[in-house]
Amino acid sequence: MPLLIGFDLLDRQIVDLAGEAVGKVDDVELAPGPDGGPRIAALLVGPQALGRRLGGRLGRWVSSVSGRLHPAENPDPLRIPWDVVGHTDSAVHLTIRRELLAEPALEQWLREHLISRIPGAHDAGN
Repeated sequence: MPLLIGFDLLDRQIVDLAGEAVGKVDDVELAPGPDGGPRIAALLVGPQALGRRLGGRLGRWVSSVSGRLHPAENPDPLRIPWDVVGHTDSAVHLTIRRELLAEPALEQWLREHLISRIPGAHDAGN
């Protein structure tokens, strides 16, 4: 059964092996397949990927705001290789735990500089 990128992947929740949320599919990276046709190489997660996908003024704004908050000069989106995707249904299910993925730097910065300052934020996981 063919996979429709716009219908079956984009904006779907990504969950890891334990069912923990990883993020949403903001874009898809394609590469040439063995037959020369396109194949999915990776799922891209984060505002940089979303901004590129949206395009236009809104896309530039999303990328710009994200870039200003991001600690790196030219941030890249989180890239999840397609070979760690187990299956898709209403969500995209990974075959690995979230800890094995690189943590998006923007998410880390926001947690350290914004979320951690909210009263009770350290108890939210309990």
